Amino acid sequence: MKVPLEWLSEYVPLVLPPEELARRLTLGAAEVEDIIRTGGDWGEKVRVGEVLRVEPHPNADRLRLVTVNLGDRQQRVVCGAPNVAEGQRIAFGELGAELIDGHTGKPSVLKSNKIRGVLSEGMVLSERELGMSDDHEGIIELPADAPIGTPLSDYLGEIVFDMAAWANRPDLLSIVGVARDVAALTGQRVTEPDIVYDESGEPAASRIAIEIADPDLCSRYIGMVIEGIRIGPSPLWMQERLTAAGMRPINNIVDITNYVMLEYGQPLHAFDYDRISGRQIVVRRARPNESLVMIDGERRALAPEMLVIADAARAVALAGVMGGRDSEVSDTTTTVLLEAATFKGTNIRRTASRLKMRSEASARFEKGLPHELAAVAARRAAQLMALHAGGRVAPGMVDVHPVPATPATIDVPAARIRRVLGIDIPEGRVVEVLTALGFGVRQEPGRYRVDVPYWRPDVRIPDDVAEELIRIVGYDDLPTTTVLGRLPPPLPQPMRDLRERVKDILVAAGMQEIMTYSLVSLENLQRVVSPEALAVTPPLRLANPLSSEREYLRTSLRGSALETLARTRRVRRGEIALFETARAYIPHDRNDSGGDDLPDEEETVLGVVAGQRPGRWGQPSTEPVDFFDAKGYVEVLLRMLAVDVEWAATEEFGLLSGRAAAIRVGGRDVGVIGQVHPDVAAAFDVEGSAYLFELRLDLLLDQAAERRYHPYSSVPMVEEDLNFVVDAATPAAGVRGAILEGRYVLAAHLFDEYTGGQLPPGKKSLAFAVSYQAPDRTLTDDEVAKARERLVRTMEKRLGATLRS
Repeated sequence: MKVPLEWLSEYVPLVLPPEELARRLTLGAAEVEDIIRTGGDWGEKVRVGEVLRVEPHPNADRLRLVTVNLGDRQQRVVCGAPNVAEGQRIAFGELGAELIDGHTGKPSVLKSNKIRGVLSEGMVLSERELGMSDDHEGIIELPADAPIGTPLSDYLGEIVFDMAAWANRPDLLSIVGVARDVAALTGQRVTEPDIVYDESGEPAASRIAIEIADPDLCSRYIGMVIEGIRIGPSPLWMQERLTAAGMRPINNIVDITNYVMLEYGQPLHAFDYDRISGRQIVVRRARPNESLVMIDGERRALAPEMLVIADAARAVALAGVMGGRDSEVSDTTTTVLLEAATFKGTNIRRTASRLKMRSEASARFEKGLPHELAAVAARRAAQLMALHAGGRVAPGMVDVHPVPATPATIDVPAARIRRVLGIDIPEGRVVEVLTALGFGVRQEPGRYRVDVPYWRPDVRIPDDVAEELIRIVGYDDLPTTTVLGRLPPPLPQPMRDLRERVKDILVAAGMQEIMTYSLVSLENLQRVVSPEALAVTPPLRLANPLSSEREYLRTSLRGSALETLARTRRVRRGEIALFETARAYIPHDRNDSGGDDLPDEEETVLGVVAGQRPGRWGQPSTEPVDFFDAKGYVEVLLRMLAVDVEWAATEEFGLLSGRAAAIRVGGRDVGVIGQVHPDVAAAFDVEGSAYLFELRLDLLLDQAAERRYHPYSSVPMVEEDLNFVVDAATPAAGVRGAILEGRYVLAAHLFDEYTGGQLPPGKKSLAFAVSYQAPDRTLTDDEVAKARERLVRTMEKRLGATLRS
C-alpha cells in the first residue's frame, strides 16, 4: 500500500518528520518498507513558470515560440504542445535538467537544440517528461496559484510511504485507516471527509432491482444511481494523488471509484446504467459453460464456484475482480449504476488466483471487509461524482443486506491486560488510547466494556484489546523483568535425539550431510522402487503441484540421494560419501480398509558412497571405493549406538545381485546395504560404481543405547590366529558371530580370506585374529587351550568348519 503523505495529512496532522513517523508506524502499526520521494530527481533545474506570450514559429505551422517567466528571468523556447496558452502556470525544464525522453521513455539530460532554425534552450514539460505518467499529448497545466520560479520538486514533490499491511488488517489498505493509527500514535485527531450531497429525481429503488441469489458468497450489495454524468478527466489533484499511490488516472468516474477505494479501502465499480438489461442486478454463481468478456478485452471461461454480477440477460462483471466490457463506463455514459458490496474473501481469492487476475480490488476483498464499509464508500463516491462529474444523485440507495452485522462488544478485565502485558497501564491512558483508535470505552469496576468499531473486525477477544494498547503505548515501555514461575520441563523426544546422534556420528566418520526435497517426480521413484511396491502402495500426489519434478511425496530417499551424488561427482574428485536423515512417506495399502488417509512417516538414514579412496600424503588415489567402504560407515554408526548387528545376503530392487546384504538388529531387518545396480546408476547419470546403505531409525530406536565408558582391564589378553575352512557360501559374519560366543573370547577380527587349489572345491578359508581375556585374572596356557578346543568343536558342529593347520 502506497501512502502519499500529502493525502494522509488531509485527515490527520503530521507532526513528526517522515523518518520518525515511519519508525513509529513500523513499531506500532505495519512496516514502512520504503520512503519514496517523488520529484527528487527534478532538482533545481525544473521550475514553475508562467507563459507570457505564445507566437507562431517562423518556419513551422505546428510549432510555436513560447516566452516563459521564471521569476528571475524570461526564456523563449520552441514548443509543439497544442494546449499551451498565455497566462498558464507550467513546468519548465532548464538546460541540464534530468528528464524522461518523450519518444524513447529513457532518462536524458536536456540540451540546447536548434528546431527549424530557432535555438531552443529549455522546454515546457509534459507529465511523461517529468515521469509522472505516460501522457505526452500536451504540457502539464499547474494551478493558477503555483509560485513562479519555485523548484517543481518543492511544489509537486511528494513523500510516499510504501507500507506492508498485515493479513488481518484490511483497514491498513486505506489512507483513512492509516490515518487512524497515525492519530493514535502521535496524539492527534482524525478528520474524516464530511459526506454531504444533494439528491434529486426518481428514487434509486424504482430504477434498479437487486437480488442476491447466493448470500453465502455476498452478504451485502448496494446500488446507487447517479445521472447527468459528464465523462472527462478528473481534477488534477485527484490524478496526482492516484499517481502517487501507484494507480493510473483514466477518467473522472473510474478515478473516483479508485480514489474512494484507496481512501476507505472499499472497492467500488461503476456500470453504465443504460447497458444494464432489465434494470436488474442478480448476484449469483456462474452458470455452466458461462463466459465473460472483461474490461481488458479478454474472454474468460467461468467456473460454477465463481461469483458474477449479472443483469436480466447475462453476466456483466466478475464479482470483486473485474468488470465486463459490455457494461463499462464509456465516453457516452450519462447515467452510472454505482456498486458497493461485501463478498466472501476466500471465494474472491480463489477466483482471482485461478484466472491469474489479482488486482487492487481483489487484494482488499480477499482479506475480508466489514459490512458497514460498503455504505460509507458508496456515499463518498456519489458525493465526488456530483462534485466532479456533474452528476445528480438519485434519492436513497438499494441496499440488500440478508444478514446484518452485529456490533461487537468485548468485556476486558483490567487484570487480564496486566497479565498479558506484564505492566500496569493507567485507566486514563487505556481510555485515551482506545478512544483514539475509534473504540468505544465504558469503565466499570475492575473492567472495561469496549465497543469495537466496524473497521476492526480482527479485534474480538480481550487479548486483542491488550495488543492494541501496547502497540500504541510502545513496546519500548515494556520493563525488563525476570521470568516468573518455573520453566516447564522439556518434553522427551527420543526420535529427534537419535536422529541428531546419527548425524553427529556419520559426520565424525567423514560423511557429508545433504538435505533434499521431500517432493519428487514419479519417474524418480520408478527408478528406485519396484513396480510391485508402487502398485500396492502408490505414492501420494499433491493436489496442486508447483511442477512435475515436485509432484509426489517420496516413498524412498534413494532417488534424491543418487541425484545429488551425480551432481557432486561432476564437480568433485576423490571419495564422495553423502548421507541424509529424513522421512519416507509410505501410504497405507490400498487393500487395507482400516486406518486413516495419512501416510506412515518412516524415519530413515540413507548414505551413498562413490569415487576413489583417499590417497596418502596428499597424493590422489585411483583405487575405487567398494562395498566394504560403505559397510565401514554402517559399522561405525552401529558400534557408536551400541547396537549388535548381523549381516545376511539378500536381494533388493535397484541393488546388484550378489552385492547386497540385509542389516539385522535384534533378529529383524532394519536396513540394507549394497552396490547400486549399474542400470539404476546410469538412469541418474552416476558415473562408475556407487554403494548405498539405508537404515530405519524408527526400528533402531528401541535398540540404540548410549555408549558408556568401561575401564580397560588390568589383566593382559591372549591373542592367536585361527584359520577355519568352511563352505564357500557361509558368510564371514556368521563365522565371526560363532567365534564370539566362545568362552573367554573378547574379540575376533577377520584378516584373510582364501580360496584356491589347496582347498577342496566349494570351500574357503577364513583367518581370524582371536583375543581371549578373563575379567579377573590372567589366563593360563592350559585355560586358553581348553577354550580353543571347545571353540573348534562348536564351530565344527554348528557350521561344519574345520581348523586349518
